[in-house]
Amino acid sequence: MPNKAGGKAFLSNTLRYYTALILVFVSASFASFSQGSPEYGSGIKINLNQEGTRYIRFINWGQIWFRSQQNNPGSLINGEVKNKTWDIGARRLRVITYAQISPRYLILAHVGINNQTFATGGGFSSSGTGPSGAGKKPQLFFHDVWNEYAVIPAKNAKTGKSNKYNLYVGGGLHYWLGISRMTSASTLNFLAIDAPIFNWPLIEVSDQFMRQFGFYAKGKLGKLNYSAAINKPFATSNTPAYDTWKGRVATDNNGDAKASLQGYFDYQFLEQEANVLPFRVGTYAGTKKIFNIGAGFYHNSDATKSVDASANIQKHDITLLGVDAFADLSVGNKSKNMAVTAYSVFYNYNFGPNYWRTLGIMNTSTGFDPAMPVADRTINGFGDARMFVGTGNIFYTQAGFLLPKGKTNKMRVQPFAAYTYKKFDFLDEGGSYFDAGSNFFIDGHNAKITAQYSTRPIYYLRNGQRLKHGTKGEFLLQLQVYL
Repeated sequence: MPNKAGGKAFLSNTLRYYTALILVFVSASFASFSQGSPEYGSGIKINLNQEGTRYIRFINWGQIWFRSQQNNPGSLINGEVKNKTWDIGARRLRVITYAQISPRYLILAHVGINNQTFATGGGFSSSGTGPSGAGKKPQLFFHDVWNEYAVIPAKNAKTGKSNKYNLYVGGGLHYWLGISRMTSASTLNFLAIDAPIFNWPLIEVSDQFMRQFGFYAKGKLGKLNYSAAINKPFATSNTPAYDTWKGRVATDNNGDAKASLQGYFDYQFLEQEANVLPFRVGTYAGTKKIFNIGAGFYHNSDATKSVDASANIQKHDITLLGVDAFADLSVGNKSKNMAVTAYSVFYNYNFGPNYWRTLGIMNTSTGFDPAMPVADRTINGFGDARMFVGTGNIFYTQAGFLLPKGKTNKMRVQPFAAYTYKKFDFLDEGGSYFDAGSNFFIDGHNAKITAQYSTRPIYYLRNGQRLKHGTKGEFLLQLQVYL
């Protein structure tokens, strides 16, 4: 079971280590960027006509993580039992290219890798030692590929004036998602170090890294921004099992999947956000004045199955709902360029009776110690796994404050904090998750360092109840550059 004294010592030692590490990287970053880094502008963009209305744009980025974390009890890492570990790995390495080849036609492609560590995240059949060893040569794959046509474009091609109402339709492997703003979050400009991940509740089950093949429509009706899609979910075939304590437990098994429907709608009270691409900004770091409220949904009929004590199969719908609010507002003296960023969302998830999943981000562990009795193992799973999503409710909120800018340098500091509360039907007790840290903007989001400490509750099955007993923590440091 978790040891509180050990946890405090771990946190104290980790904070000292990473404070020193942050200072080193900040100093190195000033040496590299403080001598007048050019403004990013539109980035890597090739105009195909003099007006710049036909173009090709490229976006490249990398997010490298340094971590020191407490593992769930009994976790194996490369064959050794480790209660804590540290690592350096690639959270994301990606490239997007999109082209506006006519006033009405756009095409986009997005490729990359995710979650490569020293021991996991490698290509297929990577294991052992050598050129295809564990964690090496991860598979490069398409995240997005879609075509889009402007039925009613945002700007009249002849007059150059903006249309109050616009409509675009497209299709492919796409990211025009429902449920919430954060379900279509950009990975380039998070407020915290990352998304909480439960904003992508189907991830790597009936989707391909959040995406499904389908058709979408998006646009604006005045200040109302909208997107909606009809997709074909990827096949799922998990075998349902009866639970002695809870009875039916739904699992992903959709057969010949029925169409999924999803949409998100937000009213933008102040400045209007761009919707050329679906990727929603996490923090504008004092460059815009935004206040939105939104709501969204996802529905897929007969998407899960469960069995009773007599092995009778029953199908269940997946219905996922979300409501949220986002604000990014300047405060105080304009010359100081201070800003507050805040976001809150409430999710009601229904995957069928007692559905639950666990997830570990960049998990370096591959299993439990075989000598550890099954009854002593946490139901979180091994490594850094946590209770991820389930039938029930999730509340998430985050806030950050952009500190006043200085007179002699470009670096900005933005401390933040986030809180999550999850209550799933499968669990007999709700759980709280905490995150706190800071962004250090060297050149906006184009070059930044983010430090964060996070905690997760640990759940066990005891006397027929699934209850939390203690927490585990992790310290993360991210280096991000995008062009």
